[in-house]
Amino acid sequence: MTATDFPAGGQPPDGHAERSAALLGAALTTRGFLPDDEAMALYAVAVRAAASACGPLVEIGAYLGRSTLCLAAALAAVDTAGPVVYSVDHHHGSEEMQAGWPDHDPSLVDPGTGRMDSLAAWREAIERAGAEDLVVAVVGDSARVAANWSTRAALVFVDGGHGAVPCWADYRGWARHVVVGGFLVFHDVFADPTQGGRPPYECYLDALGSGRFTEDAAAGWGSLRVLVRTSLPWG
Repeated sequence: MTATDFPAGGQPPDGHAERSAALLGAALTTRGFLPDDEAMALYAVAVRAAASACGPLVEIGAYLGRSTLCLAAALAAVDTAGPVVYSVDHHHGSEEMQAGWPDHDPSLVDPGTGRMDSLAAWREAIERAGAEDLVVAVVGDSARVAANWSTRAALVFVDGGHGAVPCWADYRGWARHVVVGGFLVFHDVFADPTQGGRPPYECYLDALGSGRFTEDAAAGWGSLRVLVRTSLPWG
């Protein structure tokens, strides 16, 4: 799929297609770990969330802005005046992005601190794409932000650290903030353990088993899984 091949449910209304397509094009040329087809599937469900006008879109894990721009493109497609994308990331990288791991990028290491820091590159991508009016950076620990969050979200995209501790913290912290009828989206969900780590898959199963979510199988693609919030009470 390309930036002009809008999935079912993701076709922008007349007048908004040009900006939305430009933002999608920027997303697909931004480095990241979300394959093009999964990026387009994320965009399509984000359009549905944005059109509901039930709250903002929230992403957990932004890296260099690839998924951020997919979500911004969805807002541009709907052209809503209120909702924005809240992009939550401490920008120091998850475990698998640190030195010694295959996904480590030494160019993102701050020479002054010796720590990975992707914030400047993320911000440059958002600025270059012209999405600053659609995106708000929330720089900090996801679980701590979630504990102090009070706004219902139309969509929460969980794609932060894939280790057990950060993944479960992201899921437990943010799933409760999805509005009834809103979407909880997981990335890197693999039933086969030889294809990927277990925590995203286990969190996805836990959400389904909780009775608070049902799966929209038609909206998922590849390792992307889309759940819909069906009940509000949370223990």
